[in-house]
Amino acid sequence: MNLFKRTSVPVLAALVASLIATTAVAREIRWGTSQVGSSGHRSMTSMAEMLKKEMPEWQVTVQPTPGAIFSVKGFATGEFDALYGSDIAFYEMANDIQRFKGFKANMKHEPVQSFWAFTIETGLAISSKDVGGIKSWGELTGKRVFTGPRPFDTRAHIERAMAAIGVKHEYLEVDLATAGSLLDGGRIQGMCVYSNALSGTAPWIQQASIETDWSPLNPSADELAKLKAAGFQVAEVPATIFGLKKSRVEKAVVLPFYYGFHVGMNVPEAEVYKFLKLMESKAAELAKVDPSYDQINKDMKGMQRRGVESSINFVQVHPGLARYMKEKGIWDSKWDSRIAKAK
Repeated sequence: MNLFKRTSVPVLAALVASLIATTAVAREIRWGTSQVGSSGHRSMTSMAEMLKKEMPEWQVTVQPTPGAIFSVKGFATGEFDALYGSDIAFYEMANDIQRFKGFKANMKHEPVQSFWAFTIETGLAISSKDVGGIKSWGELTGKRVFTGPRPFDTRAHIERAMAAIGVKHEYLEVDLATAGSLLDGGRIQGMCVYSNALSGTAPWIQQASIETDWSPLNPSADELAKLKAAGFQVAEVPATIFGLKKSRVEKAVVLPFYYGFHVGMNVPEAEVYKFLKLMESKAAELAKVDPSYDQINKDMKGMQRRGVESSINFVQVHPGLARYMKEKGIWDSKWDSRIAKAK
């Protein structure tokens, strides 16, 4: 009995200390993302499930918003601890324009780059009934087009592209769940569609493909040349990735931009570095669940390099990401002044 008392008390004390330590290091991260049904929400949820198992010191809560832009603004005002942000959002924020016009005065925390996950590639679509009647982007001038919900970065990107080649359409906002049926019924004559990591698409677009017969609308050769001259990246994806009933074109022309899931300077360098190494090691597993992660599965370090290049003039880089990139030999010393410092 005396032996039991002598050994059990220290053991019990050690267990209590361990529990206290575990609780103390657990970091709550309210992670803002896009709305339910979007690719951003799906990808964040997949990542959060993996982090729950592999990185329990982070307690991630996925918090959907009407669009990724709200997660950036929510982080900047202290509502969220991490965000889902794109290069186009950082561009607007840094220049105090468009959706961020006048917002800087409300900022408490500046976003930083910490993890680039994938590209999203925007394009346009029409009802298959109109194939032959509408043959280029310019022929949507004067017609009603749903380019996506106002907060969506995909809308901002495709609107910039359409403006660059002089397409003057009538924007009509509709609910994501009804976009396909409204296109089929002629209420709108075009809509924005997009792919993820050149290999998948958003749940709402998959649903639209079930409900209606639509076709990608590719820009003409002249429009394509103007888009490239204006600085837009251009890619092609198989039309089949959208889940179409019948594909009228083999390839859809799309315009990529970069998206990431970024934590802030409230998370130390060592934790972000560990997170990046984890994402690298689990990329193949994540890609099986969500094809959006196929790009980091194929080239994790290349994605970080390209993502940082897209936004280096707009937001600083988390020191954890800088450490990872230096280790991989993809850091450019000219960016040293852009490494964020804890305040």
